[in-house]
Amino acid sequence: MRNDTLGSTNGRYKVITLCGSTRFRQQFERINAELTLQGHVVISVGVFVHAGDHPVTEAQKTMLDSVHLQKIDMADEIFVVNPGGYIGESTGREIEYARRKGIPVRYLEQQGTA
Repeated sequence: MRNDTLGSTNGRYKVITLCGSTRFRQQFERINAELTLQGHVVISVGVFVHAGDHPVTEAQKTMLDSVHLQKIDMADEIFVVNPGGYIGESTGREIEYARRKGIPVRYLEQQGTA
C-alpha cells in the first residue's frame, strides 16, 4: 500500500523523469522540488540549453538527447513540464518514446492528444 506521506511503494520510491523545453528552468526547479518533497526520485535535465545555461555543439545536443532517452528508460513515469501547453519537437519525441516503452506520461498542463 502506498504511503502518500513518504511516496514509497513497498519501500521503493517512484522514479520520475522530467521532460520539456529547457527554456522553462524555473518550472523544472519548482516541479523537481515538489515531486522530491512528495517522496519521489526525480531525474531532470542536466543542461538548460534554451535557458542560456551553456552553449553546446550539435554533437553535444545529439548526445544530450540520447542521455535523456536513457533517463526516460530509468523512469517509472515521465512528467512533462509544459507551461501554456507548450510541447516542442524534442519533447514530443520523448513523449512518444516513453509511450512506446509503456512508461506513463503525466503533464503539468493536460494535453488533448499530445
